[in-house]
Amino acid sequence: MTDRPAAAIVGIPPQPAARLEPNAIGVAQDTVIGMASSAPAATVGLSLAALAAATAYGSGPILILTAIPMLIIANAYRRLNMWNANCGASFEWVGRAINPYLGFLTGWLMIAAYIIGTVAEVLLLGPSVLAVFGSSSTSTWQYIAIGAAVGVIMLIIAVVGIKITARAQVGMALVEYLILIGLAVAGLVFVLSHHHGTVQITKGWFSLSGVNGKGSAVAGFLTAVFVYGGWDGTLYVNEEVKHRRTNPGKAAILAVGLLAIIYTVSQLGFQGVVSSGKLQAASQNGTALVTVAQALGGGFWAKAMALAIALSVIATTGTGIVLSARIVYGMASYRALPEFLANVSRRYATPVAASIIVGLLIVGLSTVYYLATSVQTAFSNVIAVTGLLFSIFYILTALATMVYYRRRVFSSAWDALILGLLPLGAAAFLGWILAKSLQGAPAPWIWSLVGIVAAGVLLMFSARFILQSPFFRMQRESDSPRH
Repeated sequence: MTDRPAAAIVGIPPQPAARLEPNAIGVAQDTVIGMASSAPAATVGLSLAALAAATAYGSGPILILTAIPMLIIANAYRRLNMWNANCGASFEWVGRAINPYLGFLTGWLMIAAYIIGTVAEVLLLGPSVLAVFGSSSTSTWQYIAIGAAVGVIMLIIAVVGIKITARAQVGMALVEYLILIGLAVAGLVFVLSHHHGTVQITKGWFSLSGVNGKGSAVAGFLTAVFVYGGWDGTLYVNEEVKHRRTNPGKAAILAVGLLAIIYTVSQLGFQGVVSSGKLQAASQNGTALVTVAQALGGGFWAKAMALAIALSVIATTGTGIVLSARIVYGMASYRALPEFLANVSRRYATPVAASIIVGLLIVGLSTVYYLATSVQTAFSNVIAVTGLLFSIFYILTALATMVYYRRRVFSSAWDALILGLLPLGAAAFLGWILAKSLQGAPAPWIWSLVGIVAAGVLLMFSARFILQSPFFRMQRESDSPRH
């Protein structure tokens, strides 16, 4: 099995001694990084009303069932990481197991999904921070200043080192999750106590068809798949994790499992606290969770929830920079992106150039969105397809697992199940969700997705013919069955 840093690649001149810091963080810190990438509090705030409406309050079973294919995909990541622990992850796995051109496009979709997804979360930061201080200001310049300040701070932390990044993530996560889960449990007690204005729990809450059979399982699955996206962040720092071939995969599975608990408890705890109409109205301006917290305990708890959302966005901004930079670094190590992006600081042991470019890009895109009203609708359409991007490279990773381990699949019944049937089933489920999403998607969403893929194709040919990346000349690899 292969176990080497992204910079140590056949066909590329030996790199300077500087490399990412090995054995810098443990499995617990890596798990938190993956969870922060999914941004639980911010994601619940964005999806709470939509999921309740789509499922007619039958969101609990939908979230639990969606966790199953996510766990299977996480195990696929774990197995591929045992083969090759490289921060390029699916970029390299798909490229070396299936096809290098498909691998490049996979890497590009990963970068696009993380940068666009991070910008989408940053747009919530200004209102959340101001709400913590009791302000309802809608000043564009205040939003820009807050977003830029947080972006720069998290960029500095990302550059200084993975250890301080992990410590910051753990600290923010403890506060965020404590507030989120604590208020979710309080919400369940509030609803079960039959307070005026609440939506009472019935057996429909535990049915795939929802209350009175009015829910759509398909629409619920569409939203739930997007809710979970981001847990794979544990794999993009694998070169810096202790026991790098095994721990990142374990962290991915732990992240999915913990996110399943957090999302299910939060959804069930919050969705019935206020009436359906009030919840949907609050979701229009992104204040659904704050409105629920206000109903539970007044202004203090509303500010506490705003703090949890702000911490969630700050955390995902940090992980967005760190993880995107690692993927860029992994690709640049093959000259699939400009080679200077593979440089690692001798002092900080981080990919400084890649981190700075990603961080400034996130801050810049957020600023442009706020200032240029004419591009807001177009960019909102791009943000809307982020979940589709995650689905695509999750599917490709599952297929890469099957292709790489194909000889094992035919060597034993257990391997046939774990490395063949289950990844195929998970990929088929996500493929079905993707097809349903595209089938009902408005034209701007389709064109946004086409535009992202087209940009990736242009970059791919640039890497192949201008940068002359050796990645495209690599032979396909596969694992041999045990004897």
